[in-house]
Amino acid sequence: MTGTSPHATTDRPGLHYSWVVAGVALLVLIAAAGIRSIPGVLMLPLEREFGWDRATISTAVSVNLILYGAIGPFGAAVAERVGVRRTASVSLGLIVFGLALAPFVSAPWQLVLIWGVIVGIATGMMAGWFGAVIATRWFVARRGVVTGIFSANSAAGQLIFLPALAALTDVAGWRSAVAFAAVGVAVAAPLVWAFIRDWPEDVGTTAYGALPTDSGRRPVPTGNPFAGAINTLRDVSGSRDFWLLAATFFVCGASTNGLIGTHLISASHDHGIPEVTAASMLAFIGIFDLIGTTGSGWLTDRYDARRLLATYYGLRGLSLLLLPLAYESGTWGLGAFIVFYGLDWVATVPPTIRLATDLFGKHRVGTTYAWIFASHQVGAASIAWLAGALRVGLGDYQTAFWFSGALCIVATGMALAIRRTPGGADRIFNPPVLRAEPA
Repeated sequence: MTGTSPHATTDRPGLHYSWVVAGVALLVLIAAAGIRSIPGVLMLPLEREFGWDRATISTAVSVNLILYGAIGPFGAAVAERVGVRRTASVSLGLIVFGLALAPFVSAPWQLVLIWGVIVGIATGMMAGWFGAVIATRWFVARRGVVTGIFSANSAAGQLIFLPALAALTDVAGWRSAVAFAAVGVAVAAPLVWAFIRDWPEDVGTTAYGALPTDSGRRPVPTGNPFAGAINTLRDVSGSRDFWLLAATFFVCGASTNGLIGTHLISASHDHGIPEVTAASMLAFIGIFDLIGTTGSGWLTDRYDARRLLATYYGLRGLSLLLLPLAYESGTWGLGAFIVFYGLDWVATVPPTIRLATDLFGKHRVGTTYAWIFASHQVGAASIAWLAGALRVGLGDYQTAFWFSGALCIVATGMALAIRRTPGGADRIFNPPVLRAEPA
């Protein structure tokens, strides 16, 4: 869609349409966070109702996580080919479809098909790239702040939804929790279609903070979008900086979702802290993350993203190395860890997106970042398994905490080794699959 639209209200004083798009995108990311909270809520209720063991239930969760990470780059390539608005709307509609079927499961294979495959593909279609593309295309000024707000609310929402959905499950059953999540996505979907546009030029404006002369011709992918995703990986894989970004984000996943998000409650239980208390502290990580990651976005607009990344990984590594000592101090020690660690939960996202944009160009930042995000998911899955194996073999999580903390220290050096290309890489990558057309 090009030219003027009924939504071209960006010239009104006090309101730039970029903020309308950002508001809708934020709602979508919060709704998606609720979806990602569901597996933690379903485990015990499904076990009680159907008698399925946790390994059986975890199979569906594993399929979901694998597809969530693997589909992202291809979803980003589709969005670059057919548009963000269409791709996001289809993705949300497919999520609602999957959630609507979920209450009717009665066999393990149905759970794998519905939650693992359908919901996994649907959520994967928007994994990683959605917020990055919105922030990059619609903002020049305040881009880091917007990225930070997106990242913070997505991660914090996931953690905050966990106790909320658990409480709803306890009162009204797991089907009510799934229905609640479905309603949230169903509300967000029509707003995407009504207000999201692919580029600022589609509503007759420019990105927030851009000059009017910045509007013009832009590259439009042609051909098979799936081949486009592979082509993008082939192009960026020749860059040492891409692999450094992917490696640091592997550590990010290994030190957040995979370790703390998966095992904090169990580790707390080992130290005599009640599960409800530990779950509440996990939710508090999300609250402090709102402050830390939003602040990280503000800092990313002003300072060298490489140094910020190095600082964040260094502080996170220190907190994980000291976590066993915090446990020895009891609930108050864990609380101190929650505050310190929570401020750094996903603070790495804004500078990572900034570096990906600077190095590989804003027109392909969605697909490039989605590949980097896939590395994040591999790291999360790897440490989730390893930490569990170490707990079984050694009797505690101390080695897992120290190992993850050491990885963060290594990531500090990798972040400093990344080269930053001033002015972006739009001039570096000019693949033949792109053509230019008037905005």
